[in-house]
Amino acid sequence: MRRILGIALAVLLLGGVAAVALAGGEKTPITATKTVKGVIGSEESAYFRDPDVVKALADKGYTVKTETSGSWAMDQLALKEFDFAFPGSSEPAPAIEAAAGVKGAQTTKPFFSPLVVIARVNAAEVLAGNGLAKMTGKNWGTLLMGPCLKAADEKRTWQQLSGSAAHPELSGTVFIKTTDPATSNSGALFLAATSNVANGDNVVCDQAGIDRTTPLMQKLISVQGALEPSTDDPFRAFVSGSGEPLILAYESPAAALLQQKQTPGDMVVLYPDTTVNSPHTFVPISENAKELGTLLAGDPERAVRHGFRPQNGVPEFTAATAAHAAYLNPELTGIRQVGAPTVKILMALAERAKG
Repeated sequence: MRRILGIALAVLLLGGVAAVALAGGEKTPITATKTVKGVIGSEESAYFRDPDVVKALADKGYTVKTETSGSWAMDQLALKEFDFAFPGSSEPAPAIEAAAGVKGAQTTKPFFSPLVVIARVNAAEVLAGNGLAKMTGKNWGTLLMGPCLKAADEKRTWQQLSGSAAHPELSGTVFIKTTDPATSNSGALFLAATSNVANGDNVVCDQAGIDRTTPLMQKLISVQGALEPSTDDPFRAFVSGSGEPLILAYESPAAALLQQKQTPGDMVVLYPDTTVNSPHTFVPISENAKELGTLLAGDPERAVRHGFRPQNGVPEFTAATAAHAAYLNPELTGIRQVGAPTVKILMALAERAKG
């Protein structure tokens, strides 16, 4: 009997050891991972592809898969196929929530990136010499929206600007290459800011405002030809040495390149003196992604590495970009933040602007 009890006890002990081994013990705990799928703006792609971000999210129990879309086109997608949406600003979020059937969802704004105009040094110098921009240093300054819109209204060419004769590569109508304002967040917010200036520094809020600003908005858009779906391609073209001399972009890719020491020497970052803030807004669609936005907001270090300004990480951004003050406006001084029109009015402006 004692031998039988001894054997039974040994089996139980071995079973206990096996259970601990299967569970990984205290030293190697098993983490349950949820795979979630999200639709994001192209400006967030590099962030979610970063192996360090992938690992950090995996450590928190998430495997994140993404597809890209223009922020203002996300509400047209089959959102039930996604666990979250991550547009480039807060304005498209309500339409996304409504389309996904999650109206009133607890959205999160982990980080933001101001809109800027990326310019070649020669183009920036000519703009500054004609009162369309104000340079603070060699590689950053302020785009003066009032004078720039006046020049656009007059369809001024580079050849009509003093100092341009020394730069034969600058030719044709002066314009800023933007994205499609009907689908892309940056293009839509550019119209929000420019229509504000054209409307006597007031948010366009009715049909009269749309009618009043449409002629100028059409001039800003029609001169561009084919419109890009996102800021990614024009920025890459600029960095490669091709593309237009003035492109609308987010500050984030420029700040990220600076930290990677890959910035073109002839790049100038111009901050429009009137702009609309663009907080990237996380919209949870399924329960699986409910906490993901909070996790992103709680990791300012990795957001900063990709050039984003964390909502709760001002010191981290300031410290990370201190060595690049020649290119950036860390405090966003001299910039007037304005509100955006309602989605309905902004989309009407976009359609009218496209003719």
